[in-house]
Amino acid sequence: MSANYELRGSVAVITLNNPPVNGLGHETRKGIVEGLEKAQADAAVKAIVITGAGKAFSGGADIREFGSPMATSEPNLLTVIRACELSTKPIVAAVHTVCMGGGLELALGCHYRVASAGALVALPEVKIGLIPGAGGTQRLPRVLGIENALNMIVSGAPVKSELLAMAPGQKLFQKIVEGDLLAGALAYAAEIADVRPLPLVRDLKVTHANPDAFMQFARNMVGGMAKNFPAPLKCVEAVAASLKMKFDDAMKVERELFTALMFTPECKALRHAFMAERATTKIPDVPADTPVRDIRRVAVIGAGTMGGGIAMNFLNADMPVVMLEMKQEALDKGVAIIRKNYEAQVKKGKLKQDKLDARMAMLTTTLNYADLKDADVVIEAVFEDMGVKETVFKTLDEVMKPGAILASNTSTLDVDRIAAFTKRPQDVIGTHFFSPANVMKLLEVVRGAKTAKDVLATVMALGKKIKKTCVVSGVCDGFIGNRMIEQYSRQAGFLLEEGCTPAQVDKAMEKFGMAMGPFRMGDLAGNDVGWYIRKRRYLEKPNLRYSKTADLLCELGRFGQKTSAGWYDYLPGKRDAIPSKIVTDMIDKHRADLGITARKITDEEILHRLVFSLVNEGAKIVEEGIALRASDIDMVYLTGYGFPLHRGGPMCYADTVGLFNVVAMMKRFATNPLDDGAFWQPAPLLARLAAEGRSFS
Repeated sequence: MSANYELRGSVAVITLNNPPVNGLGHETRKGIVEGLEKAQADAAVKAIVITGAGKAFSGGADIREFGSPMATSEPNLLTVIRACELSTKPIVAAVHTVCMGGGLELALGCHYRVASAGALVALPEVKIGLIPGAGGTQRLPRVLGIENALNMIVSGAPVKSELLAMAPGQKLFQKIVEGDLLAGALAYAAEIADVRPLPLVRDLKVTHANPDAFMQFARNMVGGMAKNFPAPLKCVEAVAASLKMKFDDAMKVERELFTALMFTPECKALRHAFMAERATTKIPDVPADTPVRDIRRVAVIGAGTMGGGIAMNFLNADMPVVMLEMKQEALDKGVAIIRKNYEAQVKKGKLKQDKLDARMAMLTTTLNYADLKDADVVIEAVFEDMGVKETVFKTLDEVMKPGAILASNTSTLDVDRIAAFTKRPQDVIGTHFFSPANVMKLLEVVRGAKTAKDVLATVMALGKKIKKTCVVSGVCDGFIGNRMIEQYSRQAGFLLEEGCTPAQVDKAMEKFGMAMGPFRMGDLAGNDVGWYIRKRRYLEKPNLRYSKTADLLCELGRFGQKTSAGWYDYLPGKRDAIPSKIVTDMIDKHRADLGITARKITDEEILHRLVFSLVNEGAKIVEEGIALRASDIDMVYLTGYGFPLHRGGPMCYADTVGLFNVVAMMKRFATNPLDDGAFWQPAPLLARLAAEGRSFS
């Protein structure tokens, strides 16, 4: 049973016990109802306390039941809450640590609520494309007032219990308990045991001085911010019902809105992302209890943009960092940029001056490899060239202490070759940060053939400590993200040759929801980076076709924003992308040299050629075992490449379109003589799933 029952004098205590966050799964719900029935039948019981074991009151729905019949089987959460309301004996919810979603809705169904200070309280359903579905939109306005409640429901953000208890007129918490929560809850239960009638949140009234004006203001504000997500506006609609309808009628509105949202593609995408992020930590042959190495000191090689950003991640986590460069000038410049980044946060009120000073004090610099010898992990962020990496790792092998983890920030190179430069390949791993490294959430953790399991477990834990979403990749050229983006970029180049402009391609992808299209992305990253990689490709894969437009661009010295000229023109100090006549003329001439007559290309074709190029390569990556699962690919693209969250990632989007339809479109693309027909042969995994009527998920 996932809910324990015990007597403490005349008070029955029902303790939710479903680790890790006491999710309200079927067994837990059943245990609560059985505990309530037992307490009702015992004449010696005068009051009831409901609390949670471990580190949560309740985190809400049990994610292990998402999408299964068990999630709604009786007793469902509405039934449990109604059982609390119908109790003839007072029920006190003793809230601590985490009280979110269905957990808060359960607490609101109790007669009284006490809380420990610091408990995080939230209705976060909007973050998975839903509204609260067990009375949250109706009961929270009754205890916090409609404005405070609506802010919490629309944002989904957690608020500390003591702050909520300070809200004027609030009826959410009757008491903030200092010290032992259960002892305080038992004392409070004894105090109110004989109070009648028993108060019900549903009986409270929702009022506002100017309800119509406020709700219209809320619709305007939320509508402007919600963009591609329907749930926030539905939250407003549900809360509005609390103002004008009887409780039971408003509950029907909430339920209808909740059910309708459940089947929207946006909700499916957000729920997929929610589950996918949790799945990234599960590595089949590396158990969760694998011992990890003690990491207290970090070394970073390279003080450039990437090295400085990597260092900031660890300084932000209060970890000392020593940073190495070959020249003092480069070190000084790197440190100045780090300080400038922190000072910008101070100006915006996101960081206090004493925190800035403390972080800078944890940063030391050196020109000597010997000064890195005591670091527990060293991350190199030097030029993307195997010869340079060889020099670095042979030196590290000589100076680093036994057991130190040697990590490479390579974005494409063979981690197994890098490991072979050392006598300790078991300690070598890839840590591919994304630029800017102090901002981007993604960290590709590249597992070499000889990387030790405890090294992998340690780096995954370290990534979590610095607040990264870590995705494990096997070794291949480009790993997951860059291997796929190469195909995306190839298709973008072919589209230019066939008749598109850079702006048309970018606008089509940005309309779909991408943070930026492929050509704006190239200008931001630096077109010379791709040029360097292509030169290597021409030698390694001479039969692989590329459009020459990107090479011609680089031959003009148009490397992007850093040169104020790339696929677009840029004014000094600004990032606005201005269509360039020079580039248009260059593409037109190249097209004419090839004897190609430009054709009209629809936004739909642009979208599907680019996204399905990602999908086809992604399917190969999963089948080869480079990615552990398709959802890992989605997390790479959601957190590292600006793929729209409401689409769920490229593999999720393909599932939404239907893999049969994806394959059918790919077969049409393969007939285009100006495209790479060989690439558009569906990957074996994709073809198999499509033929079987299945999906990546």
